Amino acid sequence: MIPFHKILVAIDESEVSNKALAAAIAMAQALNAKLTITHVLNSYDVRSPAQPYMALSPESIYLDRYARQQFEDAWIDYVNHSESLLKQKTDAAIAAGVDADCIQPYGSPGSVLCEMARTMDIDLMIIGSHQRRGMTEVMLGSVSNYITHHAPCSVLVVYPDTATESERKAPASAVGQRVAAA
Repeated sequence: MIPFHKILVAIDESEVSNKALAAAIAMAQALNAKLTITHVLNSYDVRSPAQPYMALSPESIYLDRYARQQFEDAWIDYVNHSESLLKQKTDAAIAAGVDADCIQPYGSPGSVLCEMARTMDIDLMIIGSHQRRGMTEVMLGSVSNYITHHAPCSVLVVYPDTATESERKAPASAVGQRVAAA
């Protein structure tokens, strides 16, 4: 068995992120590994505030200052919310008996996570996949795809549960009939 002593898990507020964290906590417990939980701050994150557009005319200088201040206040709220999320998840891991800490860097998530894995000598990185495809992947990128190709360590990608609630409760033969009927 490959010894995983240091595990890094990247989180956000998605359901698949919760699954990735649960997997990371379970693995850290089973392997008595150190767990680092991270959320990379990124201005392209859908939860981050949009930067204001600045006009170039002298008449708009006060409006530009106001827009800039609004952005800075919203950014501080975003950072504080993310810190709170990290603390909550780290406290949950510690309560589960895991040696855990958290880090909140800024940058492009894929490259930042790979650099963290490199500098922290991470043995295993656990990430969730939003399963972006097509133009969505082109526009937003796929962090999990980037990491699987560039990480200096083993990577576990956790995928969202795609079965519907009724499919989970139905017997296997009923699910097959539903698919065949569709």
